[in-house]
Amino acid sequence: MNHPENILAGMIANRAVELPDFPVLTIEGAGQRSDEMRSYRQLWDNARRLAQVMLDLGIRPGERMALLMANHAEFVEAMVAAGVVGAAVVPIDPRTRGDKLNFLITSSQCSAAFAADYALPHLQPLRSQLPGLRWIMAFATDEGERPLSAWDGVVDWEARAPLAAPELPILTTDPDSALELIFTSGTTGDPKGIVMTHRRYCETTALALRLFRYQQDDVLYSGLSLTHANAQLLTLGAALACRLRCVLSRRFTKSRLWDITRKYRATSFTLLGGMTTAVYAEPPHANDADNPVRVVVSAGMPATIWQPFQQRFGVQILEFYGAAEGGLAFNYGQGPVGSIGKPPPTLRHRIVDEAGQDVPRGKPGELLFRHASGEPFVVEYYGNPEASERKCADGWLHMGDVVHEDADGWLYFHYRKGGGIRRNGEFINTAFIEKAIAESGLVDDVYVYGVAIEKLAPGEKEVVAAVVPKDAATFDTQQLFAHCRQQLETSMLPGFIQVLEQIPKTASEKPQDRFLIEAFEAHPETVFAREIGA
Repeated sequence: MNHPENILAGMIANRAVELPDFPVLTIEGAGQRSDEMRSYRQLWDNARRLAQVMLDLGIRPGERMALLMANHAEFVEAMVAAGVVGAAVVPIDPRTRGDKLNFLITSSQCSAAFAADYALPHLQPLRSQLPGLRWIMAFATDEGERPLSAWDGVVDWEARAPLAAPELPILTTDPDSALELIFTSGTTGDPKGIVMTHRRYCETTALALRLFRYQQDDVLYSGLSLTHANAQLLTLGAALACRLRCVLSRRFTKSRLWDITRKYRATSFTLLGGMTTAVYAEPPHANDADNPVRVVVSAGMPATIWQPFQQRFGVQILEFYGAAEGGLAFNYGQGPVGSIGKPPPTLRHRIVDEAGQDVPRGKPGELLFRHASGEPFVVEYYGNPEASERKCADGWLHMGDVVHEDADGWLYFHYRKGGGIRRNGEFINTAFIEKAIAESGLVDDVYVYGVAIEKLAPGEKEVVAAVVPKDAATFDTQQLFAHCRQQLETSMLPGFIQVLEQIPKTASEKPQDRFLIEAFEAHPETVFAREIGA
């Protein structure tokens, strides 16, 4: 039986017949455990076994199941299983706990959860506050604190599942129904659950060969979390739809990145802006360019390290701009360094000022998109119609990002609205500061952000460099300030250095400004000011 290709479970069912033994998915073991490998047939069989457990527990079409786990084969199988039973999944970073975890589960109205054992210590204490959460399934890993049998009311899905895959109908019949809710990062406010339909997921990933110029013999790699749209669409979804092999790490690791690509012969991988600086800050090695990677699909490659990154690692940067809600731009290497590219022919775009009026080329403004057909953009934030309407006011998708367009139509990203740093009347390009600090040899990670302080004019911020020292015992902030003075013009010098054990980040490795600002205010002992006149 041939199933619809615009429903994920149907796509996997088709591939299981067409290419049953193709090793589409590998979760690499990081040298600590065996690799998890799945063929199309194994994904389909395990998804149906999991679906049977879900049906036995009473999950109904239209309900939602939270997924609390890092990158595991079970994550993918749960996505497919939910489609079999007509439900949707809600991926949640397994590090989430307390009020935020409560908020995510409550706002998405999850009736069930599927968790790795290491996420249970965060989830179980909240059960009395989550009356709508009827049941929790889990699976054992090498990271769990105790066996699953020690957790009251938690179902071991493997123990409950049939040994053989049952013949089950795919209860999802409408491709415009929800496959999942993907939460926004929540770096500046409460996260919003974006409704990702089966149609959008399947049709977008089926275009990956053309959109990202993947080739049929490519091996895709990502260390990004599957709770984020980047890994879901550009790596996992592209592989599932386009019959490519993909390799995922359970979690991102910058120190092993190139060794992983060599071991699995990965020809492409994805990076987000904050990750590129961290990777570039690693000590250079003689074999940096000795790797099989053909192209790095980057979202936010700083212009200051774009060419040095390509030369050092022997790769081509494909710069990509987009959001889970929609909107696309690409720079395949033909465009200027630093440009996020041009939109595809399927989209129209505008750049507007605060009053919604188009700005002239060269002047910054907010980027908006609309379908080239004239059809208005529609975005649904689950349970939040007001935010949904604002996002697509007048049929245009409001990206919330400030960009400008050059004379040849190339777009350049400036900053996220509300997130730019203006000091002494000028906007600060944080990429130059991060590059200088990354090249100092003193830090393992760096992120530059702004903080409002009383002595500055309204709307202006002081520059803070949050750093993770290579050697905390010998780290000297004044030595780093001195390095910055040698490498940067005076107007760009950070006013403060904030010393941390790690920079708080989302599952997509995006630094979280609000937590950094909270720590800046709550722990002044970790903040060091630049000396006056220096």
